[in-house]
Amino acid sequence: MTKTKEHAVSRRAFVKGSALAGLGAATLGTGTLFACSPQAESAKDDAANTEAVEEQIVWTHCAVNCGSTCALQCHVADGEIKYIESDNTGSAEMDQPQLRACLRGRSLRRWLQSPDRLNYPMKRVGKRGEDKFEQISWDEAVDTIASELKRIRETYGDESITVHYSSGVSSGLMGSSVVNRLINLNGGCLNYYGTYSSAHISAAGTYTYGGGTYGSSFLTLQDNQLVVMFGNSPADTRMGGAGHTHDFAWMREEKNLEVINIDCRMNDTVCGQGGEWIPIRPGTDGALCAALAYEIINNGWADEEFLHTYCVGYDEETMPESAKGQNKSFKDYILGTGYDLTPKTPEWAASITLIPAAKIKELAEKIGTTKPVYICQGYGSQRHANGEITSRAIMVLPQLVGQIGLPGTSDGRREGRSAFALSSFPAGENPVKTNLPTFMWPEAIRRGEELTALNAGVQKAEKLSSSIKFIFNYAGNTLTNQHSDINGTHDLLQDESLCEFIVTSEVFMTDSAKYSDIIIPDLTLQEQYSLSANGYADNMEAIVYGSPVYEPKFERRGIYEVCTDIADKLGIKDEFTDGGKTREDWLRQILDESREKYPELPDWDTGMAQGVWKRTPEPLIGLKAFIDDPAGNPLKTPSGKIEIYSETLAGFADTWELADDEVVSPIPEFDPGFESYVSLTDEYPLLICGFHYKAHTHSSYANNEIIQAAAQHVAWVNPVDAEQRKIKDGDTIRVFNDRGEIRIEAKVTPRVIPGTVAIPQGMWHDADMSGDRVDHGGNINTLTIYRPSPLAKANPQHSNIGQIAKA
Repeated sequence: MTKTKEHAVSRRAFVKGSALAGLGAATLGTGTLFACSPQAESAKDDAANTEAVEEQIVWTHCAVNCGSTCALQCHVADGEIKYIESDNTGSAEMDQPQLRACLRGRSLRRWLQSPDRLNYPMKRVGKRGEDKFEQISWDEAVDTIASELKRIRETYGDESITVHYSSGVSSGLMGSSVVNRLINLNGGCLNYYGTYSSAHISAAGTYTYGGGTYGSSFLTLQDNQLVVMFGNSPADTRMGGAGHTHDFAWMREEKNLEVINIDCRMNDTVCGQGGEWIPIRPGTDGALCAALAYEIINNGWADEEFLHTYCVGYDEETMPESAKGQNKSFKDYILGTGYDLTPKTPEWAASITLIPAAKIKELAEKIGTTKPVYICQGYGSQRHANGEITSRAIMVLPQLVGQIGLPGTSDGRREGRSAFALSSFPAGENPVKTNLPTFMWPEAIRRGEELTALNAGVQKAEKLSSSIKFIFNYAGNTLTNQHSDINGTHDLLQDESLCEFIVTSEVFMTDSAKYSDIIIPDLTLQEQYSLSANGYADNMEAIVYGSPVYEPKFERRGIYEVCTDIADKLGIKDEFTDGGKTREDWLRQILDESREKYPELPDWDTGMAQGVWKRTPEPLIGLKAFIDDPAGNPLKTPSGKIEIYSETLAGFADTWELADDEVVSPIPEFDPGFESYVSLTDEYPLLICGFHYKAHTHSSYANNEIIQAAAQHVAWVNPVDAEQRKIKDGDTIRVFNDRGEIRIEAKVTPRVIPGTVAIPQGMWHDADMSGDRVDHGGNINTLTIYRPSPLAKANPQHSNIGQIAKA
């Protein structure tokens, strides 16, 4: 196969003999700043005769799970990145957007070149979690991984092996799919479905619309229209020019939008950008939606022609035969003629949500009488114990007013996205079909053989055949840091009689890596060839071509090369490499396949030179084809229509094994869920809720001190709650509950609703796990509950109670 020469997109010469260059050389440690001695004079003469030092500009991109995939131009000299620019191609207009990186991507130099990088393979010599390792050779690392994989597969079966959920490398075509290819060719492994980000809304979309998490794009927004957002802040979660924050900010200004943002925090999408913040108690969005529906129906604002044409379950007329004549419709539930005989009035909702009844009525009137109206939700509202049913409740609002499938509307899901469809790296087919909800993996370690379709959401099998015994953790920090109840998970993973072998491929010694038996030092995506489509944006479709910024350092190796060696030990190297392909060979092949369908794409050499290729997509209107022709374009629901009432969920409610405080309902009723406002006590009177923060993407970049200095990690505390506890802004506080305790600085601010403490998720756990276990890193997952939600069996990491006190 053809190998690629190094690309020098542009160069700048620094003549070392000049005064300015002398200053630069001194800064780089290659010369003397002031020539005051014979030795210095000699060095000056030598420098004057030295050839120009060349600086290459190497294109690459950010790869973490913010969803943006922003482009980076790395200025490289002497094998190091000197500084980073982002995308400056084209203009900054909406039709020619730039994939500009946020402060996280722009700080990549310090992250890549950190002295804390992992440099050598290591094996554990202490207990898991103790951070005791010794350096080993690559031969020993590869031999151990291959032999343990073979032993465990032969002893316990294919379902005992899993490739762990991860998102540290979310952009690029050759991330965890490389590990999946290796494992699939070797016999397969237990599958997962759902993600920590969006499992609830994904389930809601499945049972309401037949699948999908995304609705209409922001590009469809019209002049002077209303936008209502639940638990959604693109400015926090989709930062950068390649993300939705740019799209929405531009459309808001260009179209003069009226924006209403419903959240427990005044987030950055509404703060300083106009619009209205409606504070809401966490986990009660469903109650608000029920009260809004009450007002919309009672005031005649419901579009019943739309509901009777496109929906199942709104009223008695649209109920399926199995549920007719039983007052089980959504309308019955809302008006108080359903099972609980409680009208869902604004006054009823006010005591639950802490939103005044008058404000609920005002919002209902705006939604009911304004056309078009764009209603969407982020992932904040759904990451609760009642997340699936809440997400469905939000989706009902545009259904009620017939604002779906038209310009300027959406269907209540997340804002739409547009990305270029590159061919993918072939992970191959997994011989194992059994599917487990992602968040259930600790239970699959603890008691895998007891997990069934009825008690754990197992799919494509009645039950698991084995507990998890082998974990391949690639670029993931969800073994502990990003998973719930870190203290409980620590105890689980320390028991080597349960999961017998864990291998982690990482670039830093993360908290999760400390629980590994073997650690292999990975190359970052920027240190390898890459191709990536753009991320979560709707104003562009783009491809970023990435070249290695420099040669690999120390004994770091890319995951494809490591898996090739493991495959060799397992006797499947030729199959794994498809006859000897390198990483670059695969990427060239994928690009060539994509160019057969899209010949306008730049070829390999051209793309690597220019870095970014873009085109402007058409606005996306969710469900338009269905609304235009419901018979010709039915949804993938059992009825082919929008299902406000789901017979599938009714069946689950009748047959699944659920706790007394768990609800799976055929209609989107309000249920507070476990560990909610109804769980508050004198001991733990506060709700503890997480949020995404600009200083890191989950835990990626959280160890980059320059960003933490720019955007400090603090707990948001309302002045009312602070005053009661004599806490002042800047104080170090204890945040604690039955699961653990953290120390963190308090930010006393009215930008969070009283009764709730909001803490950014993702900071690195820092506790003496053999001592008091107090986390001085301020990681909210020391406090979060590990209990899967009722329907999706997903993470309820925003549903927590606790207390705060001055440290």
